[in-house]
Amino acid sequence: MTSDRRTEIVEAAYHHVAGAGLAGASLRPLAEAVGSSTGVLRFLFGSKDGLVAAVLARARADELQFLAAIPHDADLVGVARATWTWLADPQHRNVLRLWTESYAASLQDDAGPWAGFAATTVRDWLAVLAQAQPAAERNTARGRAERTAVLALLRGAMLDLIATGDRARTTRAIEAVLGTF
Repeated sequence: MTSDRRTEIVEAAYHHVAGAGLAGASLRPLAEAVGSSTGVLRFLFGSKDGLVAAVLARARADELQFLAAIPHDADLVGVARATWTWLADPQHRNVLRLWTESYAASLQDDAGPWAGFAATTVRDWLAVLAQAQPAAERNTARGRAERTAVLALLRGAMLDLIATGDRARTTRAIEAVLGTF
């Protein structure tokens, strides 16, 4: 079935590019990596951009699954700590590198498969952080500023962690700042 094969290829491509990177990948090596041919990839996805868009949608599905698993009764600091625990888990390093690469590509060229990736990600995370705030605070300027600050802290520490691998130092930084909320 075409849809089953498409799903199988997206899954294989997702795991491949999480380790190998996405921006420099071309269709032929991707086809080899996923056990297919370039003709099948073109048939199923139209182009490399179509496959990249499907892989990014798959990455977003993982992100949304994690966001849905955050306890709904957690406060802003609790959500930030749970998020940092997930981000700092070495098992997620490849996915975070893929996310970072895609985020950066979206900032450079908000067309093609990366269109809106960065902005959508920011909106997703801010919505989760908003739900962790008391209703009376959520729609205030201070509430918006606090969740923006938490998002910036998590994103910055994640980039630092990906660059250095220094989990202990970045975790201490997260805890130091979250202790001020």
